[in-house]
Amino acid sequence: MLTLLGVAVIVLGFALRFNPLLVVIAAALASGLAAGLTPVEVLAAFGKAFNTNRYVSVAWLVLPAIGVLERAGLREQARRTIQSLRAATAGRILLAYLALRQIAAALGLTQVAGQAQTVRPLLAPMAEAAAEPLSDDDRQRVRAMSAATDNVGLFFGEDIFLAIGSILLIVGFLDQSGITVEPLALSVWAIPTAIAAFLIHGARLLLFDRTLKPQAEDAA
Repeated sequence: MLTLLGVAVIVLGFALRFNPLLVVIAAALASGLAAGLTPVEVLAAFGKAFNTNRYVSVAWLVLPAIGVLERAGLREQARRTIQSLRAATAGRILLAYLALRQIAAALGLTQVAGQAQTVRPLLAPMAEAAAEPLSDDDRQRVRAMSAATDNVGLFFGEDIFLAIGSILLIVGFLDQSGITVEPLALSVWAIPTAIAAFLIHGARLLLFDRTLKPQAEDAA
């Protein structure tokens, strides 16, 4: 019966509106200690449960750090850095990011960048700063193009990595249909598509610069 103390702790903690994370930890400690476990054994059980049932990607654990950095002025510092580079334009910055994103994804590093980790706190502010001054509509267009660039780079770059889920899915589906295809062959044939995607979207980015220049010249 004493092992049910954890339930009482959860009910009491939520009723008093304590921090949910602290309430859950306290409940686990109460149940574990009541069951005769030592604090170290309870902590080990926590680690084992997290490692066995890892539904939340480790990449998401970085987001609180990104939030703290953004609050401390990450976006503003990114803007100042880009404004000091005269040759930088929104299209060129996004083109460089597209290349890096595709290369990283092709190596299987799909989580090193992304919408929440990179686009919102870094890429979009840098592109906006390079295209200043901007109207509200153009600002939204720059942000949308920043998000689209990340999507294009990831989507067409990750298929080059032979151990990615999409490649394995295709291999499994074809195998069920009696067609045997090696993952490496699919990855190799994904390279021309990735190159074509880079050239097409890269051209769009350079043309995108031209649509922003008249606004900057009028403001000047």
